Amino acid sequence: MPCIARTTRLALAASAASLALLATACGGSGSDASGPGDGKPVTLTFWSATAGAKETADAFNRTHTDIKVKFSMVPAGPEGVTKLSNAVKGGNAPDVATMDYSALPEYASEGNLEDLTPSSGDLVKKEFPEAVQSLVNLGGSTWAVPFDVTPIQLFYRKDLFKRYGVDVPTTWAEYRTAAEKIHAGDPDVTITNFGGGDPALLSGLAWQAGARWYGTNGDAWKVNIDDPASRKVAAYWDDLLADGLASKTPLWGEGENKERATGKVATIIGAAWSAGNFPVSYPDAKGKWGIAPLPTWDGKASTGMYGGTSYIVPKGSEHTEAAAEFIKWVTTDPAAMTVRLSSLKAPSSALPANEGMRAAAAKEFDSSYFGDQDVYAVAGQAADTIVPGWTWGPVQQQVTSVQMAAAGNHTKMLSSGQAKGETAVTDRGLKLDK
Repeated sequence: MPCIARTTRLALAASAASLALLATACGGSGSDASGPGDGKPVTLTFWSATAGAKETADAFNRTHTDIKVKFSMVPAGPEGVTKLSNAVKGGNAPDVATMDYSALPEYASEGNLEDLTPSSGDLVKKEFPEAVQSLVNLGGSTWAVPFDVTPIQLFYRKDLFKRYGVDVPTTWAEYRTAAEKIHAGDPDVTITNFGGGDPALLSGLAWQAGARWYGTNGDAWKVNIDDPASRKVAAYWDDLLADGLASKTPLWGEGENKERATGKVATIIGAAWSAGNFPVSYPDAKGKWGIAPLPTWDGKASTGMYGGTSYIVPKGSEHTEAAAEFIKWVTTDPAAMTVRLSSLKAPSSALPANEGMRAAAAKEFDSSYFGDQDVYAVAGQAADTIVPGWTWGPVQQQVTSVQMAAAGNHTKMLSSGQAKGETAVTDRGLKLDK
């Protein structure tokens, strides 16, 4: 049984002022809710890039007769958001989709979402911790239903740490020392892959360091992407790369997988959802990987979030009531979590935002790969240390795009993101606090 994180301590919320500003940007939204009415099943189209989504849709179809779900896999990240935006503009958007929390304020304020307050507002209020609610309740309305929380964690090769006499680091200073010792023992082994750049991971690590990329001052948005805390994080990783202690192999590529599978990296900086990928991608390393809290700057337990998924109804859906029924099942019914974990090709290890789902997840997840370490207990404990106060802004997807273009230099990713964030806020007609 996992340690159920005290998620009321998770301050994943935007401030009241931020929500008010978002409400101003959103304007009206929503269409008349509609559902089954002619005795025939309603067919919902469902787009997602999440692990186990197809299996979840299939299970819903087996157990429900009045609603059928037609699933399509779509790209993750900004590419998937762009695809969805184009579909909304073209009038052919799906009825249900998944979306990262970081994209919600921007997507909702552009009028691309149905207002779920009538159909899912009470569900979110009753079934999810208050702090998680504030990721999806923006401007006084409910724009999505939470699925998971995503604390960043350290995955480490127990055998390599033992071989080179390295203890699991608890601080980033110790992490660099471990990198130096391992690399000295074998120049072909680095501490981790960190090449190219991943804006979502960079933001999560900056979050842990105390950064606040967005905020408000009165009726104006503050953009603080290139702040001292973030620069500290960027400089740390740029130095590890420059010194050859971290691999320059780009994240999210074939080279990354090969290095991880063959013992060329000693750790992976991942999230709760990362655990499910290990048995599939690195099957020969069963029993060699362990999970630990993320190293910190001051030795006090803390982490940020890396990604995170919510369920939305894109603007234009004619089946919002049916969509709400499917979303309720997939985010709160333990049966949905059980089947999500049944996928052998892409097993999920997501930490549900709904605490009632966590017991089902912990029961079904096969932890033998990690030497029977309780994956969900570790993730739940990490979730309880997420640093409070982080706010996503109304232009983050634009920021992400320019940061990806600057990938390779994390310090440059911050400065380019800062510049884009400021211009994007004013380009949208919002006030910018300089």
